[in-house]
Amino acid sequence: MKTKAVRLYGKRDLRLEEFELPAIKDDEILAKVISDSICMSSYKAAEQGEAHKRVPKNVATNPIIIGHEFCGEIVEVGAKWAHQFKTGEKFAIQPAMNHPDNVYAAPGYSFEYIGGSATYVVIPSKVMERDCLLHYKGDAFYFGSLGEPMSCIVGGFNVNYHYARPGSYEHKMGICEGGNMAMLAGVGPMGLGAIDFALHGPRRPKLLVVTDINPDRLARAESIYSPEEAARNGVKLIYMNTAGVTDVVAELLKLTDGKGYNDVFVFAPVAPVVEQGGAILGYDGCLNFFAGPTDPAFSAKFNFYNVHYNLTHVAANSGGTTEDLIEALDVMAKGMVDPSSMITHIGGLDSVIETTLNLPNIPGGKKLMYTQISMPLTAIADFKKLGSEDHVFAKLAEIVAANNNIWCAEAEKFLLANAKAI
Repeated sequence: MKTKAVRLYGKRDLRLEEFELPAIKDDEILAKVISDSICMSSYKAAEQGEAHKRVPKNVATNPIIIGHEFCGEIVEVGAKWAHQFKTGEKFAIQPAMNHPDNVYAAPGYSFEYIGGSATYVVIPSKVMERDCLLHYKGDAFYFGSLGEPMSCIVGGFNVNYHYARPGSYEHKMGICEGGNMAMLAGVGPMGLGAIDFALHGPRRPKLLVVTDINPDRLARAESIYSPEEAARNGVKLIYMNTAGVTDVVAELLKLTDGKGYNDVFVFAPVAPVVEQGGAILGYDGCLNFFAGPTDPAFSAKFNFYNVHYNLTHVAANSGGTTEDLIEALDVMAKGMVDPSSMITHIGGLDSVIETTLNLPNIPGGKKLMYTQISMPLTAIADFKKLGSEDHVFAKLAEIVAANNNIWCAEAEKFLLANAKAI
């Protein structure tokens, strides 16, 4: 079986190549990749090459396939897994293997024959043994691709903790149901997913305040998740543009009558924002540092007077667990949560390299790649303009316009049926 894949050979050395996959063994699975969303972690791996913790040192001679947020269909099943998986089934991947032989190893970083930026892959025994191949029962493939980032959000809500009661040493895991929650710098792609989960997930706050300094991103977030919709789900939702606000902490505390917040999520690795988050915590408040910094020396001030007397504390999660991913896939398949708002750009396999290497400079949210097609990276907002000369974009523009200009299963189905094959 031949595959086309984007392979990493070293620092900023990505190549789209066609090569032969080996025949699968009894403990392996052959799969067809349909969709893969590009994560900032892939950019970091491409920037660092063999210096990245997850990338093998011999990548120059044994290149790996990049991409770890992917979904597709099973093509062939080795005998060992025939009781558990069937040809034609949809699947999603949990890249966080935590394998005892190498805790850093992960699809999309560490393997020659499995990664999301490919047409076909071989899922090796190491991935299978860790139960990292998951059944996916949703209609749209891209939901499976967004399962991994959504699992990080689910994990963020699960990793927060509070004391069971004052004077108790027992920790109660999860956000404070019916409490006050703030999301700082919270209207990026992951912030949008977190708003969605806060409004529609199993545990919800009574107050959710979302801040940012970009008026366009705030306006888009409010158009997708309105205060009216939040109220229907029992949540008071307030968007706040903190640009130009003299005392952000005072304004945020005012919204809680001075009591502070039970859960604060920080979505930007910016020291002043982290410090704002710490300053608005209420008694037994938990600050979740959700943003992954690129600077290994990143730090910010934290009030230890409040740690001692108000029991404030910090939590974080680098990725989601397999249980988090299963929960994410479940709430998406049931229609409780729709991560479509994260996506702002669509592309094909031949646009992966340029997109990955320039990811920090491309505005918007998630870049979703369909690996079986050829297509330049294209903003959803540009579909209508491009449609004047291309009937595919014209129809896509029509479909998304009927869906508040948000990507959807109908758009995916049309694209896969009509786009140029890679």
